[in-house]
Amino acid sequence: MILTKPRINALLLFTAYSAAIVAADGFPDLKTTFVLLFGLGLSGGGSAAFNMWYDRDIDQIMSRTQNRPLPEGLIKPNHALAFAIILGVLSFFVFYLGANPLSAILSVAGYLYYAVVYTVLLKRRTPQNIVIGGGAGSIPPLIGWAVVTGDLSLTAWAMFFIIFFWTPAHFWALALYKNSDYKRAKVPMMPVVRGARTTKIQGFIYTLILFFTIIGLSVIHSFGLFYSITSGLVGLAFLFVTWRLIFEPDNKFIWAKRTFIASLIVLPALFSLMVAVTLWTSLI
Repeated sequence: MILTKPRINALLLFTAYSAAIVAADGFPDLKTTFVLLFGLGLSGGGSAAFNMWYDRDIDQIMSRTQNRPLPEGLIKPNHALAFAIILGVLSFFVFYLGANPLSAILSVAGYLYYAVVYTVLLKRRTPQNIVIGGGAGSIPPLIGWAVVTGDLSLTAWAMFFIIFFWTPAHFWALALYKNSDYKRAKVPMMPVVRGARTTKIQGFIYTLILFFTIIGLSVIHSFGLFYSITSGLVGLAFLFVTWRLIFEPDNKFIWAKRTFIASLIVLPALFSLMVAVTLWTSLI
């Protein structure tokens, strides 16, 4: 179960189902809900298992990941790889047979993006690993939308970019106070390669773009004035936190930890607002 990174997978499922609710103007039917959550759970869990299989060498070095099943020898590497591949294949067929080809293709794209593009090609080679690789975690809303409608819209893409531009500040805040781990493992995260100061400034810039993306969604989709004001305030609050982080001494990590915690609140808050407004509108 730990191989599938259930906490991360839960956030993927949440954003996908939120997008499905917005696309359906209410709760999707039971079949659609099952296909989406089961299929994406397989895809997300499979790509996470592949990530753990591939990163088992550096996971053994980093204190944050030393207790994962592969570094501890609880699971054989070839078993983990087989498990990862099987979940990815099953996900494709769940979406293809239960929903539509577009959702199946997006599921495969998300799987390969995280497993191959991020894990294999980017993570150990460039400090832009998180920025480029952030597309993997941004795909679930596209899948949620496609399962319901069979196509994609500007609203779905705006949700994609909200997650995409949220990702750098989220992961770099963690990397700031886990910097020694990444140094030992020789993973070129932004704080390791460019230093804390550059990382903080770039994190703020991406959060600023995130803020304008949040405003853009309000223009693209008619969520209403309440959503526009509330989501804007959420975006501003996160922007303040990342701005304050810039002025923290590089050997202190209070605001780095606060930024990471804030990021874990911001994304669910934004998607919860979308759901709440959509459901309320459907009732009146």
